[in-house]
Amino acid sequence: MGRQKDILATIEEHLRIRNKLVRQALAECLGTLILVLFGCGSVAQIVLSRGTHGGFLTVNLAFGFAVTLGILISGQVSGGHLNPAVTFAMCFLAREPWIKLPIYALAQTLGAFLGAGIVFGLYYDAIWAFGSNQLYVTGQNGTAGIFATYPSQHLNIVNGFFDQVRG
Repeated sequence: MGRQKDILATIEEHLRIRNKLVRQALAECLGTLILVLFGCGSVAQIVLSRGTHGGFLTVNLAFGFAVTLGILISGQVSGGHLNPAVTFAMCFLAREPWIKLPIYALAQTLGAFLGAGIVFGLYYDAIWAFGSNQLYVTGQNGTAGIFATYPSQHLNIVNGFFDQVRG
């Protein structure tokens, strides 16, 4: 047993990332990956089953679980921001140095793309079958809403602008 602990300690020492900022960026990347993987995965399940395997509450619970898990995974290392807007707010309030903003934002964006890529890979066949081998953004067979939000078709650009600015 003592020999195994020595071997594990040696492996840990050699594999440990010594640069704190790199560790924090990787934690943000992993936390955001988890958020997008579980969140968008739940949306994919509902969209591709046409609502037979869950609904609105399922998505809300899944995203709540995903945020919690992402923060638990990255919180002790980086603070668990999981979002460039949160990182910007922390820098603006002088709780984090500004040098972290571009690094965290890049890591979070990479994590989000990786998470979405995993969801796309997991549901690849279902996504293609859903639209009869065509990919649609909106409409009855639209699958783009799995990965992003889009304005309603009736919304004009002025109202959309005020909706986003006013919040």
